[in-house]
Amino acid sequence: MSIETSPATGQRSRKTLACTALANAYQKQFGQQLRRRVVEEGEPFAIVQADTPHEIFHAMDIPIIANQWWSAYISAKQLSARYFQVMAELGYPENSCKYCSLGLACTLANDPGSAPWGGLPTPTVMVARLTCDCIQHVFQQWADATGSVFFPMEAPAWEHKDVEWFRHSNDEWEQVFEPRRIGMLVDEMHDLIVLLEQRTGRRFRIERLAELMERINEQEGYLWAANKALAAARPCPVSIGEQMSNTMVAQWHRGSDWAVAHARRFRDEVLERIAAGAGAASRESVRLMWIGAGVWHDPGFYQALEERLGAVFVWSMYMPFSGPQYIRAIRGRPLEALASRICSMNEVLHLPPWMNEWMVSEARRSGIDAAIVLLPPDNRLSQSGTKLTAESLRRAGVPVLMIDGDMVDARNWNHARMVELVRDFLGREGLA
Repeated sequence: MSIETSPATGQRSRKTLACTALANAYQKQFGQQLRRRVVEEGEPFAIVQADTPHEIFHAMDIPIIANQWWSAYISAKQLSARYFQVMAELGYPENSCKYCSLGLACTLANDPGSAPWGGLPTPTVMVARLTCDCIQHVFQQWADATGSVFFPMEAPAWEHKDVEWFRHSNDEWEQVFEPRRIGMLVDEMHDLIVLLEQRTGRRFRIERLAELMERINEQEGYLWAANKALAAARPCPVSIGEQMSNTMVAQWHRGSDWAVAHARRFRDEVLERIAAGAGAASRESVRLMWIGAGVWHDPGFYQALEERLGAVFVWSMYMPFSGPQYIRAIRGRPLEALASRICSMNEVLHLPPWMNEWMVSEARRSGIDAAIVLLPPDNRLSQSGTKLTAESLRRAGVPVLMIDGDMVDARNWNHARMVELVRDFLGREGLA
């Protein structure tokens, strides 16, 4: 299998799983159906942040686009440099958070000829949790530019410092994530439901949400089983790129019949490759951990050193997150269980002590030899947590390389230079 060179400095990733093509095809079909449903048939849809209650929309059959997925998709199409230039020309600061603002940049560019899908239709509502200083400005200006309505959700401080939250989160979620914070988010979800009912004419049914939550538990169970098997397998059977795509496409549609079936299909294919002794590389000698969002403009980066050095990225946050952060004992309280899933999604991925202790534990579970950390220069939320996590990993005996780069902005990224940076780091650490 060859790697196709993209128009920019990045490279495409190799695909080995049949289910990867199915996931990509499903998401493409979803985009086509979204435009038909919204543009041609006048149905509602929403643009939302990743850490908002998608399940409310799914339960009401309101299609959504996750801002982070849309940014990743734009970046993969090698359009981010053009759109960020438009923002600069309009007077926006050069050091704005790229991940959250790329979708806004695409809208402001107002060029259907270049935009994926011809650009997004006008959303019925836009939803974001206020997890950082920039997000309310991004979403409010985006809503103004599209003529939509912005519904902000609070992100209250998390006082309960259970550094091993991941060991108790499935069943003891109320204690771990705090009744105060869960209750506040439930109140906000009630307000969101009222807004959606008013703007769409659709009705929310708690029974439908309860069914969806149970289906999501089933889906996440398949992903979690696949991840546990993958972490224990030698060699790693599936590349990190295919872990990401098969996990996240299913997550954007979580609880649907397709998503549950796809998660099962992915688990089964992972187990088949393990049983066959198949590896992501022909020889695996170094197991790497990737901390941060994916480098969406250069997916081939992760596989560049597999054959040269046997260095295989075996871990990213997306797949192992399925177990501790998604699975919940519902106990007849679907809104509260959902709130416990949402209210700390960003915190456990980006802030100490929750982020660093989980990732140290994950490094041990997956037999990690070294960690590579993405440090986006203009994303303050990612910077603070990743630096402290790097120190925690070093104290645990895991060498760490921090890379200055952005997940969606390719302007300061060079594929060959970044690959050599990792190769030199592994050489210095005696791993290559």
